[in-house]
Amino acid sequence: MNRLARHSLSHCWAHWPWRLGLLGLAPTCLILLLATPAMAQQGNSGAPVAGDNEVVEAVITRAVAEELVDLYNGEQQLLQTLEVELVSGDRAGETLTIENGQWASVAVIRYEVGDRVVLGVSGDASGEPVYYITDYVRRAPMLWLFGLFVVVSIAVGRRRGAASLVGMAVSFFVIFVFVLPQINAGRDPIAVAIMAAALLIPVTFSLSHGWSWKTAAAVAGTLVSLVLTGLLARVAVDATRLTGYASEDVYFLQAASPGQINVRGLLMASIVIGLLGILDDITISQAAIVQQMRRALPEAPLLEVYRRAMDVGRDHIASLVNTLVLVYASSAMPLLLLFTRDELPFRQAINYEVVAEEVVRILVASTGLIAAVPITTALACWLVGRSAFSDADDDDGFVHHGHAH
Repeated sequence: MNRLARHSLSHCWAHWPWRLGLLGLAPTCLILLLATPAMAQQGNSGAPVAGDNEVVEAVITRAVAEELVDLYNGEQQLLQTLEVELVSGDRAGETLTIENGQWASVAVIRYEVGDRVVLGVSGDASGEPVYYITDYVRRAPMLWLFGLFVVVSIAVGRRRGAASLVGMAVSFFVIFVFVLPQINAGRDPIAVAIMAAALLIPVTFSLSHGWSWKTAAAVAGTLVSLVLTGLLARVAVDATRLTGYASEDVYFLQAASPGQINVRGLLMASIVIGLLGILDDITISQAAIVQQMRRALPEAPLLEVYRRAMDVGRDHIASLVNTLVLVYASSAMPLLLLFTRDELPFRQAINYEVVAEEVVRILVASTGLIAAVPITTALACWLVGRSAFSDADDDDGFVHHGHAH
């Protein structure tokens, strides 16, 4: 490495945003890598995964045979005989011959030599291990995408982008270390979600935006809005008699720990946590609008500042609520097409729990989102009106005390 390259690397490392970003990158990657094996589920081979004792990874080294076989309903399905080399587990390095497509499935993937795959392992009647492909190993491209995300975040957002990466790592840490274990232990999911939010919000907001009166107003507005949303979620789920079993993942969860987890509470908690990220955007924006209004109109009454900030907030509400609807529509496209194909009347389609659950989720989250605008705007106006808060905050939201050299 020449002197210029060494100097460039030293210069990048000397700037704290890159160090802060790498600090956020390391624990987040670790959490993702540790969580991946536990999340392995049924893939496209149609193989059952309930009762699996082990999950290992392998590389396909040779395609021994490939043919179309007749199923019991007269249709044909691809059947492959593949040679694979195990790359994890107690038998790493061994070569096995397995079949792909031996179980009837809606779609069987055609695997090729060089593909890295996940294998499920179960015992046959004699106790011998039986291996079958459940899915691809996707970590490598996902890590590349995550690396690109980190680089772009720091290059464009600089210290804010770097600090937000640390905030993201903190969020992952709290979810995996506090939220999930507490829910698994049988605690009330919505209470756990709100407690986690109370811990996360001040930390992540201050990391992303610096600590100032603007951040304080956003934190307070977000906390109040989340509590109101949690109460509304409880009322809405009870009123619509949702069970929380609209997703098949919940059935696997209950099979693993029957009666231990409050499924309806888990639905309510998911609404609160899902809203948390969107509230960051809208509450900080409203507090920033109040700040700029106060600077532009220092002599204007606070009621006038509030009114003008709310005019901007209403436009923000319209775009964010529409975003929530489009996000659901994009994720539920196959389900919506299924209902359209069956030509079900709207009043019947919307009554199915799998649809009603998402409708309630959107309506409750949108209501909480809308409520956050006047709440945060009022709190920001109250704070900016106090003599203790001045224009000492810089434009990017980070408070500077003195001069650092």
